[in-house]
Amino acid sequence: MKRKHLLTALLACGSFMVHAQDKAKPEDTEVWEPVPKVVTPGKITFDNAPSDAIILFDGKNLNEWVSVADRTKPAGWDVKDNVMTVNKSAGNIETKRAFSNYQLHIEWRIPANITGSGQARGNSGLFLASIGKGDGGYELQILDSYNNKTYVNGMAGSIYKQFIPLANPARKPGEWQTYDIIWTAPVFNGDGSLQSPARVTVFFNGILVQNNTSLLGPTQYIGKPSYAQAHGASPIKLQAHGDKSEPISFRNIWIREL
Repeated sequence: MKRKHLLTALLACGSFMVHAQDKAKPEDTEVWEPVPKVVTPGKITFDNAPSDAIILFDGKNLNEWVSVADRTKPAGWDVKDNVMTVNKSAGNIETKRAFSNYQLHIEWRIPANITGSGQARGNSGLFLASIGKGDGGYELQILDSYNNKTYVNGMAGSIYKQFIPLANPARKPGEWQTYDIIWTAPVFNGDGSLQSPARVTVFFNGILVQNNTSLLGPTQYIGKPSYAQAHGASPIKLQAHGDKSEPISFRNIWIREL
């Protein structure tokens, strides 16, 4: 092929790729099958954190948290009766401290009077490593998944838009749910290339739903994830999602660095 024709072909290909990216939609990365089996979880109680744990929320204050939009400002969520509840106007919050590898325990509750359906039903997210402002990072989905149909890589226990949970042990709205997580942070080479991906194990209400899963990169709402940005230790983030459903609540959050 002559050089002029080759250049024309390359330009046309580049134009097609840009045009295709412009047309990408959130639905492109939604997966609806197979639907994880429903499992009824047993009773789980964690009255006390381990002796070496860092207490991220003990029901008294948000001293371990800050605003994602402005880390110089305190977290603006509501604390009452040993529970913190999302304040959507205050936006996302994240930990003051940054973490690499860890064990995390967190309890969350969908309001008993929740309305809506699909993704607009108690939507929030636990970002296992927060990257930048907004919703950047690696998201473990929080959602009412009790008799609530949605795409399965967006249900509770999923690594959002990446990996569906192995089972669906969700409790009814109004009941407390637990995540117990082992997080292994990604490692990058000196030139910013990926040395080893992030991995996560998740127990949802005591049921294994992610088994040492290797992540494809930080969460992407539109398009496929990739490790485009090298980073080190990162805060943990909780999402104040913009849907119209009632805000969810959290309690008893602790972490052990590994």
